[in-house]
Amino acid sequence: MQHNTHKPLLDPKLRRRGIYLLPNLFTTAALFAGFYSIVQAMNGRYEAAAVAIFIAMVMDGLDGRVARMTRTQSAFGAEYDSLSDMVSFGVAPALVIYVWALKDMGKLGWIAAFVYCACAALRLARFNTQLEVADKRFFQGLPSPAAAALIAGLIWVMHDYGIKGPDIRWLAWGVTLFAGLTMVSNFNFYSGKDINLRRSVPFAMVLLIVLGFILISLDPAQVLFAAFVLYGLSGYVDWAWQRIRHRRARKAAPPEA
Repeated sequence: MQHNTHKPLLDPKLRRRGIYLLPNLFTTAALFAGFYSIVQAMNGRYEAAAVAIFIAMVMDGLDGRVARMTRTQSAFGAEYDSLSDMVSFGVAPALVIYVWALKDMGKLGWIAAFVYCACAALRLARFNTQLEVADKRFFQGLPSPAAAALIAGLIWVMHDYGIKGPDIRWLAWGVTLFAGLTMVSNFNFYSGKDINLRRSVPFAMVLLIVLGFILISLDPAQVLFAAFVLYGLSGYVDWAWQRIRHRRARKAAPPEA
């Protein structure tokens, strides 16, 4: 995800550089997928709308890596990526879930969609202002692409089972608020940035990757949705585990004289 990989926007080296075509092509593709998702939702094609959000995630995950590999990072690319993320992972999921399930709920429906959209904007703004001080191993708050995947995955899975949005509007309402509020939480979510792709890995790791691709190919909707649900809950689990460890450490500490 490029907004998580660019150097600080104030870096003078980035400001001196111009606009590079290759990484911005991927960013434009992500933006197009987000816009396409909105259009398909307006036309009642909710499965296509959900899949488009996942495609936007793939494109967004490639642009930053391409920029780093080709040394074509730029301040323009960082700004463009953030704006693209806001459309693809902020506005698009909020509008798609609203049209699919929340529009018959009146104020509760559009307020939930707006809360998600606003939290996505706040999440991106907070990230961009904490690039220099944040722990690279973790994201503070759920990343916006993962939050969008929760909404898109729910729609995709329900579509496969023939369940319409209004039938589970309260579930959709809860998932929308959960995804939005978790984005602006202080819970830590593993970023994967400490993984070095150039290092050798055990053979078992290759088998796990192959198994992952097989599982996704068997049922993309359910596997992807389940994966992002687990990821969305991981921050809460980590917080609870840290609290338990802290309490155990306090009990085990010798009493002060």
